[in-house]
Amino acid sequence: MTELPKTFDPAAIESRWYSHWEEGGLFRPERPNAEPFTIVIPPPNVTGSLHIGHALDNTLQDILVRHARLKGKDALWVVGTDHAGIATQMVVERQMNARQEKRTDYSREQFADKVWEWKAESGGTITRQLRRLGASCDWANERFTMDEGFSKAVIHVFVKLYEQGLLYRDKRLVNWDPGLKTAISDLEVETKEVAGKFWHLRYPLEDGSGFIAVATTRPETMLADMAVAVHPTDERYTALIGKKVRLPITGRLIPIVADEHADPELGSGAVKITPGHDFNDFEVGKRAGFVASEMLNMLDAEARVIQTADGLIPADLLGLDRFEARRLIVERLEADGTLTDVEDRTIATPFGDRSGVVIEPWLTDQWYVDAKTLAAGPIEAVRDGRIKVVPETWSKTWFNWLENIQPWCVSRQLWWGHRIPAWYDEDGNVYVAATEAEAKDKAGPQRALTRDEDVLDTWFSSALWPFGTLGWPDVDPRELGRYPNDILISGFDILFFWDARMAMQGMHFLADVPFKTLYLHGLVRDATGAKMSKSKGNTVDPLGLIDRYGADALRFTLAAMESQGRDIKLNEQRVEGYRNFATKLWNAARFLQANGVGPSTSLEAPSAEAPVNRWIIAETIQTVQALDLALADLRFDEAANTIYQFVWSRFCDWYIELTKGQVDEETKLVAGWAFDQILVMLHPFMPFITEELWHSGGRDSDIITARWPQADAKSLDPEAAREIDWLIRLVSEIRAARAELNVPPGAMLEVSTWEAGDTTLKRLSNHLGTLRRLAKVHGFYTLLDLRNVGASAQIVVDEATFILHLEGVIDIEAERARLDKGKAAAEKERDGLAGRLSNPSFVERAKPEAVEKARADYAEKAAEAERLGAALTRLG
Repeated sequence: MTELPKTFDPAAIESRWYSHWEEGGLFRPERPNAEPFTIVIPPPNVTGSLHIGHALDNTLQDILVRHARLKGKDALWVVGTDHAGIATQMVVERQMNARQEKRTDYSREQFADKVWEWKAESGGTITRQLRRLGASCDWANERFTMDEGFSKAVIHVFVKLYEQGLLYRDKRLVNWDPGLKTAISDLEVETKEVAGKFWHLRYPLEDGSGFIAVATTRPETMLADMAVAVHPTDERYTALIGKKVRLPITGRLIPIVADEHADPELGSGAVKITPGHDFNDFEVGKRAGFVASEMLNMLDAEARVIQTADGLIPADLLGLDRFEARRLIVERLEADGTLTDVEDRTIATPFGDRSGVVIEPWLTDQWYVDAKTLAAGPIEAVRDGRIKVVPETWSKTWFNWLENIQPWCVSRQLWWGHRIPAWYDEDGNVYVAATEAEAKDKAGPQRALTRDEDVLDTWFSSALWPFGTLGWPDVDPRELGRYPNDILISGFDILFFWDARMAMQGMHFLADVPFKTLYLHGLVRDATGAKMSKSKGNTVDPLGLIDRYGADALRFTLAAMESQGRDIKLNEQRVEGYRNFATKLWNAARFLQANGVGPSTSLEAPSAEAPVNRWIIAETIQTVQALDLALADLRFDEAANTIYQFVWSRFCDWYIELTKGQVDEETKLVAGWAFDQILVMLHPFMPFITEELWHSGGRDSDIITARWPQADAKSLDPEAAREIDWLIRLVSEIRAARAELNVPPGAMLEVSTWEAGDTTLKRLSNHLGTLRRLAKVHGFYTLLDLRNVGASAQIVVDEATFILHLEGVIDIEAERARLDKGKAAAEKERDGLAGRLSNPSFVERAKPEAVEKARADYAEKAAEAERLGAALTRLG
């Protein structure tokens, strides 16, 4: 047995045990015949570093995989990173710029080589940080979305979808980032409220009989207007439908069309339509009969003005940035009388989350997946329960999005990523194939081919994660029992972008759901409930918390606060509190060592005669049962709080207190067994300290591969539970009365009983020594009459009244005066707070944190007044 240091130091044990687990292959022990359990990590960006959301997400996964491992399952936690096309290319280009280089100084292949060099040197930051958190992933089989095997799966899926008619090239509007010069997904667009203008314009009718009024937040797009829309039932414009207006500046004639997109109640009821530069206008344009190839595009990839197909844009506007062009166009419209009014408006404006540049809806040729067809399977799978969504309320969002899904743009204009396996001949014909040789076979030997320059959206590749990481298409993970995965844990913010797309691809290619359960957790917010952001300065660094309090404390905090999808208000004091919990466990282990308690040699509970030992055995079994139920229901907070209350209150406080000075051979066996069960139950939440304490008993085995406790109902002992529960309540009541009445800590009290039954009298006799030690009482005697008991306080436990005799111990009158004064002060503060909280003006106008504090203060003062009132009642 190794003697434990007096002070618990997390830093001294964490790196040592993690290295031991990983080097020993203990994250994936050999269990060829065991029941498989599979979970995949949401692959973090290879450029990333651990943030508090990662810490929550991976803590929850680690709890489940460690629990499954302890249950004897062949637990596999697939780990890897995403190549993060845009983010990684930006990082490498930034480094080049610092050396006065740029990407185009190199060939595409040379640039890719530089990215691979960067990955080898700097791409492992987040995986090293996951190790600090204690994530027990199968690092021996780590995957990367650009590795050879996974890339094969990506190309295979692209080709198959194309051959099945579910992937195609089309001209549509995309979110275009002029800074990065690529299409981006909705997820990468950040909408901000910015100060802007609303320009009111007059477009003259072709016949000169009048004009039609429109308004816009982007007047420069009028250079590519193709129609004006009015509502078909708007009587003001019925006669104008089908007629034309002449655009200022370009002079182009455009039709007035009927479309329900125009709202008669808004502004003039007429809307300018620029289908090549607005998502709503694109749909109106299609309904009006414009095909995408005819829609005008007035901007290039850098958002500079270019000539449209009709050649009508004045030469002095060509080449201008869109915002400079806006300034000059507004001046011209004002000069010729077209501009009639300008309003100041706050405009919801889309920005690229990485570039910080205003996003432009841009008409361009891209590759699309027929997401609507692929979405049918996932919709039905959630509806019929093959995918269980937790919390269930998110299933409504799942249905709403998938039932209204649009074609999925999967191409990106980057150099880093999976290059699209498509080749073009000189006539523009496309040949999709896994290799260039196969494409040439399709095109014929005389055709010269050029490969598509674009790469695939990273969400396209990560959608294959649940099966591409397991060797598919060369290996069928269904035959290994690895597909579907048992559970996917994910933030709700990537429900559409990753979770739903995995369901689409998995059900299409493997004819089964990719995961049986989808657990969606909330966001981690600051202590006041505000969303964390660098600009607010309220972000929390999980590595800093680990440095201060240890990984175990942070993990336990996140688990204890995770309540099925609700956001977490992270308070550093909670982390500190759970570090104190770890210290409590450490000190309990030192007490057991000092009393000769060693590790148990049996998973089954030892036999016991003493009620306190029978009680702790039953309490342990009940905790195992409650913990199993909570984890089965994915109630992480309930699971954490179950083990916390048992360890802190039942074992460390009461069991150790009740057995002090009475650690006989039976108690050593029971205490050693119970503590072992505690360490195993606590291991998924706090892996480092539990492994250290497990080995402190002299074991050669590791707790990470130990056996989960048996929830053996035969070991439950209701009679012992009732007896020790009574003892704990009696000691607690006496201690509370002593504290309330200012009885000196060392003073021994005489206590008498009134109407105590035979069971109570027997228990008093059996536990007299414990009561003397813990409650500081001389003994108990039976009263035949409650009159003339003198200065005393009374408490009631079950049927019996216990009279604490206080004559000569405290000054009764002084104590009554003190309690009266304290009660009056507490009531005054309580009533004052009640008045504030009942005032609608305060509740509605005060900051939420101020209202919350007032409610907490009210509850505290109300409880204090009640407690002091009870103490006065005891004094009589």
